[in-house]
Amino acid sequence: MSHPAAIAANPVSMPGVAALQRTLLWSIGAGGAIVFIEPSPFELATLSAMIVFFATGLRMRLSFVPLVILLLLINLGYTVCSAYLLDKSEIVNWILTSWYLAVTVVFFAMVFSEDTLNRLDLLRRGLIFGAVIAALAGIAGYFRLVPGGYDLLTLYTRARGTFKDPNVLGAFLVLPALFVLQTLVTAKLGKAFRSAIVLGILILALLLSFSRAAWGQFAGTATFMLGMMFLTSRSHKQRGRIVVMTIVAVAVLAMGVAILLSLDSVANLFKERASFNQGYDGGRFGRFGRHLLGAEMALDLPWGIGPLQFTKYFPEDTHNSYLNAFMSGGWIAGICYPALTITTTVLGFKYMFRPVPWQQIYLAIFAAYLGTVGESFIIDTDHWRHFWLITGAMWGMFAAAAAYPRTQGGMLRDPARASPTGA
Repeated sequence: MSHPAAIAANPVSMPGVAALQRTLLWSIGAGGAIVFIEPSPFELATLSAMIVFFATGLRMRLSFVPLVILLLLINLGYTVCSAYLLDKSEIVNWILTSWYLAVTVVFFAMVFSEDTLNRLDLLRRGLIFGAVIAALAGIAGYFRLVPGGYDLLTLYTRARGTFKDPNVLGAFLVLPALFVLQTLVTAKLGKAFRSAIVLGILILALLLSFSRAAWGQFAGTATFMLGMMFLTSRSHKQRGRIVVMTIVAVAVLAMGVAILLSLDSVANLFKERASFNQGYDGGRFGRFGRHLLGAEMALDLPWGIGPLQFTKYFPEDTHNSYLNAFMSGGWIAGICYPALTITTTVLGFKYMFRPVPWQQIYLAIFAAYLGTVGESFIIDTDHWRHFWLITGAMWGMFAAAAAYPRTQGGMLRDPARASPTGA
């Protein structure tokens, strides 16, 4: 058995294998931005990484048992409650996708529980690269900069880039934008300037996705993350820099939005999307009406109605992942799905102030996790690959953080010096 110190510091000793692992982790992050083709690069990179990492050895930890049990019960509920629908290929594909995503969660937890800082940094870099590609595609499509790209890269006059849905593009961009924002407020001037350009690209694409949920998610998660960075910083100088750079970033962002809104096409759609009085939200069978009616159904249907069946009773899908768990997997999945999110959230707050070397990355990922959990009340996120990637990374960091004090004899390094996003 390998020494516990490997949890925090030691990569695989074989240089060739270690290089392949690093490449695959970066590719997983970058590939997550291209999902309008199937199988997507994310699937190919993840399956390749599974083969390589399992061949070279991964540790299943006792702390992952609750995660495995909850994922198993959730998908068992989906499978049992869809037994009468398994003659339909779309139902079988939905079930297999859910099982596959559950397996990836455990895999990512195992991966990021070892050599945590280096592996998280590779994922971070890949996510940022992929996000820039997706954002540029969305921007180019929206402004018709690519011949024939408008129909491919937009949907309902909203930028979708390399995604099938503008809402998913917006949600995916949140975590990479948080990573870049961290660098902007902590790095030296030259690096901060480059980060400002990258952040501008991501924010522009996020705005052009016209996803109200993504707008709110970024605003809320950025505020939470910067507040936690301020509280966890042990340097007065860095705290001051965080405050000053945050003010500058907000001012520049406000100016950019004002310029963007000077375009009539953008301003009109922005006003329409920013309104809380959307026709599909209100009414008895609107989004929130369906939530209430669906909740009443769930109480009377312990075995649910099966995946993809909600539209047979209502005009549209649930647009609520927690309700969808009850509808698709009965009370088993309906109870275990929120139990998983609550457990992950509680553990996330527990380890939030642990001064580990990857603390800043942890804060960004945890903020994005909280944002997606909140967004899950108004949209179906249960098959979002990046959400399950974040969930697995969270559990891997829990295990690494729990073991870190023992591996260092109680002496914790300064995260501001060790973190790749630090100054």
